Amino acid sequence: MKITMTKEAIDHLTPVIERNEGRYLKMKYDTEGCGCVMSGVTALWLVEKLDDDDVKIETNSVPLFVEKTKMVFLDEELTVSYNKTANCYMLKSPSQILNPRMSLLVK
Repeated sequence: MKITMTKEAIDHLTPVIERNEGRYLKMKYDTEGCGCVMSGVTALWLVEKLDDDDVKIETNSVPLFVEKTKMVFLDEELTVSYNKTANCYMLKSPSQILNPRMSLLVK
């Protein structure tokens, strides 16, 4: 899996990560309240500790952790961008937009 972050995403993420030193950036495929694992929604989480099945993915910025069991729902090549107008991140691949309004949560 290859994940690239745009300059805008890096510029917006960096101060948040610095304020939360010691936390890990994780791309969570959240299925809570979705009714089905196939209906999950991606979000960025800053977490204090990792889960046993988290896999480290190197990016052009900070490492990003993804649950191994949820990688099947993600494309092989992903881009994380930031939309200043909407004040949110976007997750897309060359073939689709996976989440046009991806949030960043400090857990």
